[in-house]
Amino acid sequence: MTDFALTDTAANSERAVSARRAALSDGFFRGASLGAALLVPLIFAGVIVSLVSGAWPALSKFGLGFLYTEAWRPIHEEFGALAPIYGTLVTSVLAMLVALPVGIGIAIFLTELCPRPLRRPIGIAIELLAGIPSIIYGIWGLFVFAPWLQERVQTPLMEMVAGVPVLGTLFGGTPYGIGIFTASLILSIMILPFISSVTRDVLETVPPVLKEAAYGLGCTTWEVMWRVALPYARSGVVGGAMLALGRALGATMAVTFVIGNSHHIRASLFEPGTSISATIANEFSEATGDIYISSLIALGLLLFVITFIVLASAQWMLRAIEKRQGA
Repeated sequence: MTDFALTDTAANSERAVSARRAALSDGFFRGASLGAALLVPLIFAGVIVSLVSGAWPALSKFGLGFLYTEAWRPIHEEFGALAPIYGTLVTSVLAMLVALPVGIGIAIFLTELCPRPLRRPIGIAIELLAGIPSIIYGIWGLFVFAPWLQERVQTPLMEMVAGVPVLGTLFGGTPYGIGIFTASLILSIMILPFISSVTRDVLETVPPVLKEAAYGLGCTTWEVMWRVALPYARSGVVGGAMLALGRALGATMAVTFVIGNSHHIRASLFEPGTSISATIANEFSEATGDIYISSLIALGLLLFVITFIVLASAQWMLRAIEKRQGA
């Protein structure tokens, strides 16, 4: 009886020790998880504070005029962000106009039309485009794509639309090869893998029974994809598009090589321009004076705000789409 009591006491003691160890390990896990979760907003807040403090001298000197002033004269310490903002938004929008339909078309081809043995090789080839460094896109764009575009596209197009209202202005000027239009095309190639890969993945989640039912009713492949598959996967398509847009807004080296780096706003898309990231990359290393450096940091703050607004809008759109689908 005594031996049984001693054994039971020892077992209870071991269970208590195990319970304390489990509680300690669980507490450590909870603390580590909480710390990792809090690290993200802390980094976010730190980035905001550093950008605001660095940009404050320029913002306090120029005020809101910094946003709508085109002049950029480092010698006279006159800085305005209008030209970089214009270049960033125009190149990103044009890149999306080119890449979005092409990327969705590639995804539809891979999920519905492509022969099965070729789906994986083509999909891998497209995804490899996302792994190419942006500076490689820039070098290729400057030495290969821009001269070809200048000779084969810009010059004939300018001659064709010369004197035509609106088109003659948008595609007029001098065929430099580099410029806003060239940077937009390079950006469209860079963001194409994001759109096509995400869209392909969400299209593959469409239940086969939905497509088979549509085919059974006599729908064509186009009707099945346009009226069944894409509406079902629209939240994922929108998410992929916004991810690509965020990538386009922050692209640096590829745009720096081919955009022309001119702080002037011109009506022609073939003329050189600049973007926020290209301006920072070109001038930060040689910036002298507190106002000059602060103006470049203010450009970084503007890019941060623009990207945040885009991503926040994407989240709002996705939630609205999911709510409508749930209803």
